[in-house]
Amino acid sequence: MIYFDNSATTKPYPEVLDAFVKTSENYFANPSSLHSLGARTEKLLTQARRQIAGILGADENEIFFTSGGTEGNNLAIKGTALAYRSRGRHIITTAVEHASVFETCRQLEEWGFRVTYLPVDKSGRIKLDDLKQAITDETILVSVMHVNNEVGTVQPVEEIGQLLKHYPKILFHTDDVQGCGKVPLSLREAGIDLCTVSAHKCHGLKGTGILYKRANLRLSPLLTGGHQESGLRSGTENTGGIVAAGKALRLIHEKFEAGAAERTAHIRDALIEKLQEMPAVTVHTNPAVSAPHILNFSVRGIRGEVLVHALEEEGIYISTTSACSSKTRELSRTLLAMGVSEDEAEWAVRVSLSYENTMEEAERFIRILRQTITNLQQVLGRNQ
Repeated sequence: MIYFDNSATTKPYPEVLDAFVKTSENYFANPSSLHSLGARTEKLLTQARRQIAGILGADENEIFFTSGGTEGNNLAIKGTALAYRSRGRHIITTAVEHASVFETCRQLEEWGFRVTYLPVDKSGRIKLDDLKQAITDETILVSVMHVNNEVGTVQPVEEIGQLLKHYPKILFHTDDVQGCGKVPLSLREAGIDLCTVSAHKCHGLKGTGILYKRANLRLSPLLTGGHQESGLRSGTENTGGIVAAGKALRLIHEKFEAGAAERTAHIRDALIEKLQEMPAVTVHTNPAVSAPHILNFSVRGIRGEVLVHALEEEGIYISTTSACSSKTRELSRTLLAMGVSEDEAEWAVRVSLSYENTMEEAERFIRILRQTITNLQQVLGRNQ
């Protein structure tokens, strides 16, 4: 098996699974319980929060646990909109955000907010001038993802943060679900107020997410009840998942420091070189402005889902668009915003690597892809 769908989810590290099992066995008590078992669990939770804060370059009182990236993005955006609506009702985001940001903004429009969706260039990046021109006296939030989940484009987050320092009343949120552990980001230096991370994209477990919220920032909670997470996110904490998330983040950052991102970029670049040699293939990812682990391409005349299933029969797993949107069969909003034609968007597929993938897997993928394209072209040609 070759698993090249790591942007959809990653395989948990063995150490992460071990941490989850041991925590769930030995620290099963509710952290809110008054007895000693609860206090013991709460202490472990505090240690995990402190560890994650250190990895992300934050203070422990700025780390809040959620169920994942979707909840984190909803909490950051809706929480800001509701808490600061008296200041203004204008939000700026991009045309290429993940659905959990894009659809949240659509919902806020139904609630009376005005949203500007910034366009992108052919590489999928916004222009700072467009952002600056979009800012009004009513703007309360800018939400721009760090790494695009479909094509891998890295947005100029640091530059956006520097620009927004001239607008102290505007909060800055970034979705770092795809960038965490792969593309460095200093929350402090970039002037980020809110940042979303998801454990299962970093070899942690599904159902655990992290929201960084700068100290002294107000958010209106989406979930109310038992006042967990300082009242920001009620619900009994997933202690096992949180401890496992801390382990996953530590491991992936250690691998990054050891040069894993450079090795992954080398594999991606080799794949792009071989793909560009194929006459029927168009590569949509620009490696000069992209994360090391994602590449997107189209094979002329072959629908993405057909190619995905054909490769699956060979034990190779890739995807079409975002896993959260793939079953809707809609054309990629990201690719269309980049100026890709509707046909090429329908033919597009995504390869997303992890630090565990190898050059040997990439070489085998290319060999099988060539043969699969030839076979499908023959079948499609006969059926026309």
